[in-house]
Amino acid sequence: MSTETPHTCLVVDDSRVVRKAARRILEKHGFTVEEAEDGQQALEACRGRMPQLVLLDWNMPVMDGITFLRNARAEFGAEKPLVMLCTTESGFDRIVAALEAGAQEYIMKPFDEAILTGKLAQIGLLPDLAA
Repeated sequence: MSTETPHTCLVVDDSRVVRKAARRILEKHGFTVEEAEDGQQALEACRGRMPQLVLLDWNMPVMDGITFLRNARAEFGAEKPLVMLCTTESGFDRIVAALEAGAQEYIMKPFDEAILTGKLAQIGLLPDLAA
């Protein structure tokens, strides 16, 4: 039995289906997962207990992902939490905007386990199984 603290992830998406799919993949790989439906809920969750990673949708009601990201960086700093945008926004200008706002990674919807775990390995939260 491992004594390591499990990785924590906050999955932020207004789609319950997307949140559940991400949760299933993350929990399979040992993550403890919380969920939020929008950026405002996500900020409140981070204030309560900072996750290591936020898997963040861009387009949501109340507060969108980029607004959350800018607010989180202003409040918590540039390094925590790690933020991976997960969105249908595929334009190069949108990707640049997300990275400039402080996201560490960016994945496109729809994603699958291989895509998500590959990115998690790139940011150091999972062993690189391809190595």
